[in-house]
Amino acid sequence: MSGNHHGDARAIRAGLDFPVIDSDGHWLEYGPVLVDYLRKVGGNAAADGFLSRDRNVAATILMSPDQRRDERRAQQAWWALPTKNTRDRATALAPRLLHRRMDELGLDFTVLYPTSGLGVPFIGNDERRQATCRAFNMYVADAFREFADRMTPAAVIPMNTPAEAIAELEYAVKTLGLKVAVMASLVRRPIRTLGRGGDSRGYSAWNDVLALDSEYDYDPVWAKCVELKIAPTFHSASRGLGFRQSHSNFTYNHIGHFAVAGEAVCKAIFMGGVTRRFPTLKFAFLEGGVGWACQLYADLIGHWKKRNAAALAEVDPANLDRKLLGELLGEFAGREWAARLNEYKIVPEGETAAAAWAAQGPAVIDDYAACGITHARDIRELFTRNFYFGCEADDPANVWGFNARVNPYGAKLKMLFGSDIGHFDVPDMRAVLGEAHEPVDEGLITPDDFRDFVFTWPVEFWGGMNPEFFKGTAVEGAARKLIGQITGGEVPAAARV
Repeated sequence: MSGNHHGDARAIRAGLDFPVIDSDGHWLEYGPVLVDYLRKVGGNAAADGFLSRDRNVAATILMSPDQRRDERRAQQAWWALPTKNTRDRATALAPRLLHRRMDELGLDFTVLYPTSGLGVPFIGNDERRQATCRAFNMYVADAFREFADRMTPAAVIPMNTPAEAIAELEYAVKTLGLKVAVMASLVRRPIRTLGRGGDSRGYSAWNDVLALDSEYDYDPVWAKCVELKIAPTFHSASRGLGFRQSHSNFTYNHIGHFAVAGEAVCKAIFMGGVTRRFPTLKFAFLEGGVGWACQLYADLIGHWKKRNAAALAEVDPANLDRKLLGELLGEFAGREWAARLNEYKIVPEGETAAAAWAAQGPAVIDDYAACGITHARDIRELFTRNFYFGCEADDPANVWGFNARVNPYGAKLKMLFGSDIGHFDVPDMRAVLGEAHEPVDEGLITPDDFRDFVFTWPVEFWGGMNPEFFKGTAVEGAARKLIGQITGGEVPAAARV
């Protein structure tokens, strides 16, 4: 995309015959008021828990480059929020102002995620984490309740244990009436052999991706989401992990970090068989775009073709004709090679160990066993049916998700338009809808594709799990009609995958 024109949001919206649903906007916490509220309803544990997140970031920024290098701390964003556009800054802080400006931004409805609050479920101390999550969710329910016709906030759900997650889901939905949940992922856990007191910033911890090789069985959480009609969303970060640990360069750490975090959990959910066991449950991975998802989808298919249980016969050492191998080596490499054939290890890593692993049977050695796949085409259904990908308006890779000619088996990956208003990459909220529409202007996607992006797929995601999700909102009529078409088997052509 050229990035040279963004159009007028009002004019673009006026030219559409469907609403625009923003599935990933952001609000900014107004500290003086929020902290007082947290302390009042949750005590010092809740207030201190929230403040601890900002203190940790500030402490890292205040370190000298040498200190960050020595402690291997990743550089943080020292200026991460818009300031020059004061009206936009106030809009992100005050729900009432955002509500008033929705038409100006060309948005009919928005799902709003917190900013600092995204870190609340990662507070290390159990008491503080649980108290802060509970009080924070009470705050968002109170702060946004009167604006429910145009916006709805996300509850923050800690995932340290299934029981903790279920308790907060129950409270957020049944008591507070919240209908969006953002779940912690990449939960840092100590490596047992290194003790439980290690510094989680270093190498004494590992990242739990919840659905594969976890210390816990999270199926009860997914079952609870189905019961409560909640579509799990993930908005996790991977700055400071792996190859995003530059002590001096924030941009180096920031590029791709949402995508990496999303891929880790998405891949685990798929390969852990969650989409097979919970066929109606929809998951969204936000702000990382769709490029990584297209690559993952293709890679899952490519790897299955080479690593499914039947295909492993191609690499089974028992199928090697050692006699023929010896003859060929003798003819083309010489007698010395042929004479030493008995010393040659077919499996360099250790034939005995590999044989012992393989002897456990297909349920163990088939990496796709939990998915129940019989043909590569099955992956399309298990992947595209359950997964949705949050895409920012200015991401040029968005067009890849629509390209059924490139994606295996003619798939379109389902994307959710996310404005990301409130953060540094949106210096002018009025430009977002124009940026999202730019691929249509340039002929890269069709008007029907755009409709799917900002309306069909958001309604399918939120309303598919909870048909009453849009009740009482400005988009209720249009959403209800579309949900009726989907549940009645009359999905519009533009929305078919």
